[in-house]
Amino acid sequence: MKFSEMPYTRPDYAAISEKLDKLTQQLRDAGSAEDQTAVYREYETLISHLSTQTTLAYVRHTVDTNDKFYEEENDYNDQQTPLMEEKVKTFQKALMDSPFRGELENLLGSLLFQNMELEMKGFSPEIVPLMQEENKLASDYQKLYASAQIPFMGKTVTVAQLGPYKESTDRATRRAALEAEGSFFDQHREEFDQLFDKLVKNRTEQAKKLGFESFVELGAIRRQRNCYTPADVASFRQQVVRDLVPLTVKIKERRAKRLGISDFKFYDNGLNFKDGSATPQGTPEEILAAGQTMYEELSPETRDFIHLMFENDLFDVLAKEGKAPGGYCTGLPDYGCPFIFSNFNGTSSDVDVLTHEAGHAFADFIATETVKTHALRCPSMEGAETHSMSMEFLTEPWHHLFFGDMTEKYELSHAEDALLFIPYGCLVDHFQEEVYRHPEMTPEERNQTWLKLEKLYRPYIDFDNLPFYSRGAGWQRQLHIYLYPFYYIDYCMAQVMSLQYFALSLQDRDAAWKKYMAFLRLGGTKTFVDLAHSVDLRSPIDEGCVKDVCQAAFQWTEEHLVE
Repeated sequence: MKFSEMPYTRPDYAAISEKLDKLTQQLRDAGSAEDQTAVYREYETLISHLSTQTTLAYVRHTVDTNDKFYEEENDYNDQQTPLMEEKVKTFQKALMDSPFRGELENLLGSLLFQNMELEMKGFSPEIVPLMQEENKLASDYQKLYASAQIPFMGKTVTVAQLGPYKESTDRATRRAALEAEGSFFDQHREEFDQLFDKLVKNRTEQAKKLGFESFVELGAIRRQRNCYTPADVASFRQQVVRDLVPLTVKIKERRAKRLGISDFKFYDNGLNFKDGSATPQGTPEEILAAGQTMYEELSPETRDFIHLMFENDLFDVLAKEGKAPGGYCTGLPDYGCPFIFSNFNGTSSDVDVLTHEAGHAFADFIATETVKTHALRCPSMEGAETHSMSMEFLTEPWHHLFFGDMTEKYELSHAEDALLFIPYGCLVDHFQEEVYRHPEMTPEERNQTWLKLEKLYRPYIDFDNLPFYSRGAGWQRQLHIYLYPFYYIDYCMAQVMSLQYFALSLQDRDAAWKKYMAFLRLGGTKTFVDLAHSVDLRSPIDEGCVKDVCQAAFQWTEEHLVE
């Protein structure tokens, strides 16, 4: 069924709540593990129906934040879904307390129970009003960001549409684009500051009510950290600073030399080559068509996947007025298909959508076929981001379809950018830890914290008195900080995984693809660390992994320099 034809009906939360109560009682009354498993499958179907409807409303709202109907539906669902948590947790508690638990773990998967135990620590009916408020504040941020109408060079553009200007070969244009972007955030400075201040206080209060020292601990639970701790994350960040940051300084020195400049500034960050960064060749429609060809040729599984996506219009990728920022992939479980959202802007990131977000979508497509228990189809987010970031590298033989004679430039900059990203992602994570460890910080103190951490993770950055950025507020562009706290170190760990797939693909492409498919078919049936080890790859938190993997990727860039 085409996405536009999928019917949306406001969920009947009262009826769903009543059904959950009945299923919980049926679970308690069941006389065998098999009977309880049957009840659990009914529960999964009910939750899938609810998820499909709320996702339809969310997608249609983000596609056009000016659509009042879906704005109201999304707001309504944001208020109602936290109220369902108590009923869901009551059902899950009955499942965990089952006298047949050992058999159930064999039938449904032991990690399901481990994850539910973790989730229990992160919820109490007492925090439902705070969860509702948190949802509302996150939606307010997204709508404020999407409202940007920025005058620039005789046009009115969104933040996403400024992207190509930040990569201009004209240095003054690059700086002007960042000044224009910053002017929007500066004009709404008080609103952005107040929204985040309220979110920090809200999340801290949730954590305190649940007995945690700070939101750092609750954030780890919400991100389903089921195989490592905040201390392990801090150790990973330290490895990045010690072993990778010196390499990124060398990459930036190389780029400055390529650009012919001696005073590298922040507004030079978006340009990789003096004659211009690699950009996709063709219209958005031609780029999508090239993506279809790529997946038709990659493997039989990707061929079936891409046909599903195109036949059902499961994309919305063009940047336009009123559209929410960023990009994402989400699932529509009732229809057994994913949906991809993005903002094409004429830069190489348009192609990354067809590899990164399609990597998520393909993983969803495969896990739907291979993992019966819905809750174990998707791993925790480092695993999910491994799906997407690795696909970016594994599609290398088809990059020429998008970039033509600029393919070598794209592949060099893509590998360099992968290395450059990891310290930035650690910066985002470290900043959030500092903020939530010290929720009393003022907006100015948060900005100073960001600037201090910039020097640690990106010592080559010189903001050159750019408005917005030079005062340390650049983090407000990073929607994850507002919407999905602590969801960013996941990308860093996944990038390390993707670089392992990249290295293997250079040696034996077929072996790399087989390992990738094996990783996908496991879905979320193992923890992230176990997923890595199960396909004979190193976990990013293994001591020495960051150094070895990133040094190998850096060496490849040294050997494939393009002027």
